[in-house]
Amino acid sequence: MKFFLPIFFFVFFSINSLEAIDFRQKIEIVLKKDQKKKIVVKYEDKEKLFDFRWTLYKNGGLVIHRVYDKIVGQNVLYLRDKNQSFRVELKTRDGDFYNLPYILVKFKEFKQESKEAVFELFLWDKKEDIFLEELKES
Repeated sequence: MKFFLPIFFFVFFSINSLEAIDFRQKIEIVLKKDQKKKIVVKYEDKEKLFDFRWTLYKNGGLVIHRVYDKIVGQNVLYLRDKNQSFRVELKTRDGDFYNLPYILVKFKEFKQESKEAVFELFLWDKKEDIFLEELKES
C-alpha cells in the first residue's frame, strides 16, 4: 500500500498538470516607475476600473500598487520566486463560485537599462462575458 500511494499521486498530478488554462486574452504591458496602467473591465451593464503601477524595484522585488472597484491592494513580485503574479477577481462570489472570472498579472522581466518592468496580463473568463479595454495615457 505504501508503494501504491506515491505512484497514484504522481500519475494524478501529472495528468492534471497537462490541462492548460485557457485564457481569453493576453496583453503585454511595459511600465516605467510610477506609470499607471488603466484598464476598464466591462460586463453586463457595469464598467469597473482596474489600474496598477510599480513604485520600487529592490533586491529583485517589485512593489506593485493596484486598485480594482475601489479596493486597494499591494503586492511584491519576484522573477526568481514562485511569487511572480497576482490575481484580481472581477465579479463577486455569488452562485457560480468555481467559474469566477479573473485577471492574472505576471511580472515577466525588469529591463535594467531602461528601468522598465514588463508584465503579462491574462484574462480568464469561462462564460466569455468580460471585455477589457485599455485606456491610453493622457
